[in-house]
Amino acid sequence: MDVRLLGPVELSVRGGTAEVGPPQRRAVLAALAVDAGRPVTADVLIQRVWGADPPDGARRALHAHIARIRRLCEQTGETEDVRLRLVRRSGGYLLEARPDQVDVHRFRQLVGRARESGRTDEARASLVREALGLWRGEPLAGLGGPWAGRVREAWRQERVDAVVGWAHLETRVGDPVAVIGPLTELLGEHPLVEPLAGALMRALHTAGRGAEALDHYAGVRQRLADELGADPGPELREVHQSILRGGPSEPSAWPTPRTPARPVPRTLPRARPPGEIPVQLPMGVRGFTGRGRELARLEEILASATDQPSAVVISAVSGTAGVGKTALAVHWARRAQRAFPDGQLYVNLHGFAPGGPAVSPAEAVRGFLDAFGVSPDRVPAGLEAQTGLYRSLLAGRRVLVVLDNARDAEQVRPLLPGSPGCLALVTSRKTLTGLAASEGAHLLTLGLLGPAEARELLIGRLGTDRVAAEPAAVREIVGQCAGLPLALAIVAARAAAQPGLPLAALAGELRRSDERLDALDGGEPVSQVRAVFSWSYRALSTGAARLFRLLGVHPGPDAAVPAIAALADVPVPRARVLLAELARGHLLTEHVPGRYAFHDLLRAYAAELVADHDSDDVRRAAVHRMLDHYLHTAHTADALLTPRPTPAPLPPVQPGAAPVELADHPQAQAWFTAEHAVLLSAVQQAPASGFDTHTWQLASALTTYLDRHGYWRALTAVHTTALDAALRRGDRAGQADAHRGLGLAQDRLDRPDDARAHYLRALELFGEVGSHTGQARIHQHLSRMSEAQGRRRQALGHAHSSLAHHRAAGDRAGQSAALNHIGWILAQLGDHRQALAHCREALDLAQETADLNGQAHIWDSLGYIHHRLEGHEEAVDCYRRAVDLFHRTGDRHSEASGLLCLGDIQHATAHAHAADNTWTQALAITADLGLPDTDPLRTSLLERLGPVPPAVQRSEPAVLPSI
Repeated sequence: MDVRLLGPVELSVRGGTAEVGPPQRRAVLAALAVDAGRPVTADVLIQRVWGADPPDGARRALHAHIARIRRLCEQTGETEDVRLRLVRRSGGYLLEARPDQVDVHRFRQLVGRARESGRTDEARASLVREALGLWRGEPLAGLGGPWAGRVREAWRQERVDAVVGWAHLETRVGDPVAVIGPLTELLGEHPLVEPLAGALMRALHTAGRGAEALDHYAGVRQRLADELGADPGPELREVHQSILRGGPSEPSAWPTPRTPARPVPRTLPRARPPGEIPVQLPMGVRGFTGRGRELARLEEILASATDQPSAVVISAVSGTAGVGKTALAVHWARRAQRAFPDGQLYVNLHGFAPGGPAVSPAEAVRGFLDAFGVSPDRVPAGLEAQTGLYRSLLAGRRVLVVLDNARDAEQVRPLLPGSPGCLALVTSRKTLTGLAASEGAHLLTLGLLGPAEARELLIGRLGTDRVAAEPAAVREIVGQCAGLPLALAIVAARAAAQPGLPLAALAGELRRSDERLDALDGGEPVSQVRAVFSWSYRALSTGAARLFRLLGVHPGPDAAVPAIAALADVPVPRARVLLAELARGHLLTEHVPGRYAFHDLLRAYAAELVADHDSDDVRRAAVHRMLDHYLHTAHTADALLTPRPTPAPLPPVQPGAAPVELADHPQAQAWFTAEHAVLLSAVQQAPASGFDTHTWQLASALTTYLDRHGYWRALTAVHTTALDAALRRGDRAGQADAHRGLGLAQDRLDRPDDARAHYLRALELFGEVGSHTGQARIHQHLSRMSEAQGRRRQALGHAHSSLAHHRAAGDRAGQSAALNHIGWILAQLGDHRQALAHCREALDLAQETADLNGQAHIWDSLGYIHHRLEGHEEAVDCYRRAVDLFHRTGDRHSEASGLLCLGDIQHATAHAHAADNTWTQALAITADLGLPDTDPLRTSLLERLGPVPPAVQRSEPAVLPSI
């Protein structure tokens, strides 16, 4: 399986061609394949395919094309060693392919091998011949747009260089006739390329056609004079003279890559004498630590410069304020000095500096000319001329250019060198995707330090002994500084200035959230976290600045685009535009597609801003919209998980809240999975903002999801908060629902006395407010508890009471659940025929209401009943249906319980191996849920399996944010 770009964009499969699709999809494939083996961000892909001003639906269309290309790769590759894979990586999308699976990379690989020393000319010629055979016409044929045009032109130049090299090799080994035709054809496309003309003249003369060679020279000279006003260059003139002398000069084994034909300046400005080279790099950061991955990536980029002999290599390092971009750039530049013997240029462009304009390209270029010793009288007047002079000075040299703190790509472009051998390293708070799209820059995003790296930074500033003396304080400092190098450096500087100050005292300052940014003040703007953040904030548009402030009232830990749109009261497309601006400025991170977060220090800064700049009414309205968005969407999702009436009506939704529309059970499950951590935080925040009703109703909507996934301690926490809120407001319906949630949590945590007390109080309160739905659910819980304690007649009474209340409420899904429970208890009492009738009636109702989890419980009951009636095949079928539905609905505890029963039947019917596999699956689920070995379900499985298999040793339970 190969990707073909040197012609129409195609996927070659087993000698044939797979249909890729429309031009846009072929453009997406090409944009991925040119960087095969490296992640390409969505923004870069969009610019490559749609240009600098993409339509509103570009990102959505990109995701659709990516999905189609991924499926095409999966379907067409026969084996792992030839299959292409398109995967999502933190840095973007990555097309996994060997170099020989993309024709342009194979072309470069072959040409590179031909350049290597130690090969015969015949072998080199063969390699280039094979490389040129990969061309099938115009590269990227059929694709439009600026990026495709730029890439196409660059590849054409590579092809011309390869043809010239091949022609020289064939001429040297005595086969000049083979190259005359191809050279003549290519010169028709590029009539002013002098190396092509020189190669053709040598081949013609060597083949005994010297007169034609001289005629060809005359024609080229005339065209250069007519179109460029220039004479032929020294190389072409030398070929001409050698033919006149009777024999052309021997071509080199591999010629120097060509440069575009243009008039050659007669004189160059005076540069520094040899030995006087500019060395402008600033002092490195003391105690620099970590960043091993990023440094290695920069080394890879430097090494790859040899693969791009005709272009400068550019790396753009971006990241949030204070993350250490300059420190990384300077540290690496100093390490790489030896690779750039002709000088290292540096300029701070002050793209985000406070209180003054950024450095203009003209100022920066003039500074570089001064560094090379160009006298003022030789400096041209205009920026374009100065840039041309600057690039002429770099021609033929190896110079490193560090462009620090750039505002945008336009500020950088005039400062980029244009000659091979040079490297530009750019830093910016914005992701400079324009440089990647237009200039082929390598993008590198700098993240926060991990705990180990942060500790190493403190050791580098304070010494091992002081850091080791207070490990708890160091851990807290690292956590409170959120891995931001600037914040850690400020704390370290304060500690170093006061050797007798305990680190615990600094940790205490940071612990107080209202003082945290004050504690991170180094005494001057560049060492004040608040001030440094402000430089990025002031560069935002009005809309993006407002959104950033409002995110200070969001509970975190992250947020999806629809919720952010509700918070800001803007349409989702507008929110995406503003979020893209914040992400480019690294004030937010899109850590997974469609979800945004920022670190705790930026959160604290946003909270300060919203408190200072926005009124109480504005902040309250934003919180109200956000909570309405989450509450109404959660209510819809909960109803899809288990259809049932709400114990109390929801408040009307605020304009702009725009709840997410969910269509089915899988969408509801996916939404809760993505949002439950945010909802837990929202329950914690809502009372402080005065939204007590939202508090208990959010907790109520979360109950089913948390219960089915085994998050019972979190269930206890949210309903404790909910009960406090309902008591504070005197809301008896809210109190009842909170007691129900607490009873369920205590029941699951095997605290039956506490559970019963909560259930009975909830029953009393639901009776007072006249809620049949609430009373029905409590009787159902009490029935299950009584049955588990062996009090089956009491359990049956609660189940019939539950059925009566569900009928009074008109809740058909609830009636189904009650009928199933009656059937289950009857089966426990030995009345299997009556049990079967009740469960079948329950199943009809559950299917009518599309209650998947209810159906799962009924199939579980039917499996038990058929097993007792010795219908083993029917029982196995029922349990398998139940387990499948429990798995689909995310009810993992019930799934494990169903697998236990299925294994029991398999064991009883002499299928011991199948039973062991089934029980092992169940035990793995209990381990994932974090159930203790004393839990009845886990105990039963351990008794059946004996020693715990290694594959299901206890794993750490899932951790949810505490609230």
